[in-house]
Amino acid sequence: MSDPEASSAVPTLSEKHSGIPQTLLDKAQKAKTLIYEGKTKSESSRQRLPVIPQGVSKVNFVEALEELGKQLGSENVEVNDKPLADGWYMEHPNTHDMMSTLDQEELVASAVVYPGSTEEVQKIVLWANKYQIPIFPISMGRNLGYGGAAPRVRGSVVIDLGKRMNKILDVNPEDYTCLVEPGVSFYGLYEDIQAKGYKHLWIDTPDLGGGSIVGNTLDRGVGYTPYGDHWACHSGLEVVLPTGEIIRTGMGALPGNNTWQTFPYGFGPYSDGIFSQSNFGIVTKMGMTLMPNPGGYESFMYAFEKQEDLAPLIDIIRPLRIGNILENVAQIRHVIQTVAVKGKPRTTYFTGEGPIPEDIIHKQVQKMPVGDHTWLYFGMSYGPEHIRKYKLEIIDKEFKKIPGARKVDPAVLPKDEYFWSRDRIAAGVPDFVELLWVNWVPNGSHIAFSPVSPIRGTDASKLFEMGKRLHHKHGIDFLPAFCVGLREMHLIVEIVFDKNSPSKRQAANDCLREMIDEAAKEGYGEYRTHLVLMDQVAGTYSWNGGALMKFHERLKDALDPRGIMAPGKSGIWPERYRGRGWEMVRGGDERSEGDGVRPEVGTRL
Repeated sequence: MSDPEASSAVPTLSEKHSGIPQTLLDKAQKAKTLIYEGKTKSESSRQRLPVIPQGVSKVNFVEALEELGKQLGSENVEVNDKPLADGWYMEHPNTHDMMSTLDQEELVASAVVYPGSTEEVQKIVLWANKYQIPIFPISMGRNLGYGGAAPRVRGSVVIDLGKRMNKILDVNPEDYTCLVEPGVSFYGLYEDIQAKGYKHLWIDTPDLGGGSIVGNTLDRGVGYTPYGDHWACHSGLEVVLPTGEIIRTGMGALPGNNTWQTFPYGFGPYSDGIFSQSNFGIVTKMGMTLMPNPGGYESFMYAFEKQEDLAPLIDIIRPLRIGNILENVAQIRHVIQTVAVKGKPRTTYFTGEGPIPEDIIHKQVQKMPVGDHTWLYFGMSYGPEHIRKYKLEIIDKEFKKIPGARKVDPAVLPKDEYFWSRDRIAAGVPDFVELLWVNWVPNGSHIAFSPVSPIRGTDASKLFEMGKRLHHKHGIDFLPAFCVGLREMHLIVEIVFDKNSPSKRQAANDCLREMIDEAAKEGYGEYRTHLVLMDQVAGTYSWNGGALMKFHERLKDALDPRGIMAPGKSGIWPERYRGRGWEMVRGGDERSEGDGVRPEVGTRL
């Protein structure tokens, strides 16, 4: 599809807080070209009327936005009345989900506001309480596969924190810590540390480095160094509560403290957890710990021939991971991903309907430098050479207990091989390769299934077989990867679908909903999910009559009595929305809206 936007320059970090580093500009430009080549969906040029949230009259909505414009500056309050342009990863929307399985107009903002400080966030929160307008904070809006920038309640006002609050407030080279605002990306922090010459400091980055450090950490995202559990590596939050109060957690509550980023707990109850994956406050500052340069590193990759090698491999990995011989959050990726990450559409290899036949995939990888396989293990060893040598010998001995296992020699791999992207990421260097598998289908979009299990071969096999069976039932290619933590394992499955096809969107949604319920019956819970699936996933955590959700609702009603902050996020609804059909569950009509909200005495309607 010809689109003049396809050839426009990708914004760089020097131009925009959400831009790409100059070193990755060529990769980003090529990725953009591939994405636009696969687009058949036309961007609408039709002007739109803003979507006004239920419970608010048009007159009061207009009046409220005018008042907020006077407080923040009219240039920092934008009504969402323009065409909904999806863009792509580096030039994404902040008004809706560019990869939604629903109609584009379902999860959409009425307006977007841009605070420049914690005090301005406070003003917005107080304003929202006054008019009872739902607000939805985003850091940068790149939580793609999980909802992007979209609000759960249609017509909410999105608070885009990142545009004006994007400062790196501190990098402490002695304590190995930093303090950042929501608009700082992994790209941005890495480049800042390099510019300061702090070669002894590493960051941890996810597969793509363009997301917000604050946003990713609050959603409990992961990276691939020994510091890969981002939430475990944070220390200290500054939060605006739903009623407008500002608090600092941990040592930050002590005036004049000097350990806010080095000791996360402070005194008394540890409150940070209630602000993770929640709608209990808006985080405006976050401290993070940084990894020390280990004094050397060495990536390695092993290929395993058979599908049934998965179970024994996982059982071999478990003691090595717990014992820290395998040191980082490593990946075990299925062979179909080896082909998909090349960035070519699946029609390059197969033009039929339904899942691509496995023999076609294997024929393709036989032509590749990595050779034929069913599973690839990507890992890294850290430390001086003699320490790495000791650990790598143990790993090699254990992995080769599986017949046919082979270590792939990096020397035979060209520089554009995916292995080298994993090498950079596991060394804390952000990259821009992972996005390429989105081109697998036209108008490529993705949505994730992310259950947690023990590190056991029986569990890995059970999840793999269940996911494959249900994907094939719905005519979808199955792209699994296992990410192994210290004592648990995430299966990450990205369903790649054509967002321009209602039937493909529906198939993706139906497959996910079925997998969620079937996994829960076997004891596997999602650790993270898309906006449209949050009610269903929250419902699977139902022990003792749903006691946990009842507790969350009590917290919500106490902290957010007017129910204005991100209603419905993580399945947590304020009292005025409950019992009115807002929940989206399996078997429902997939409408994101319910039947109004309960008005309060004195509410301006």
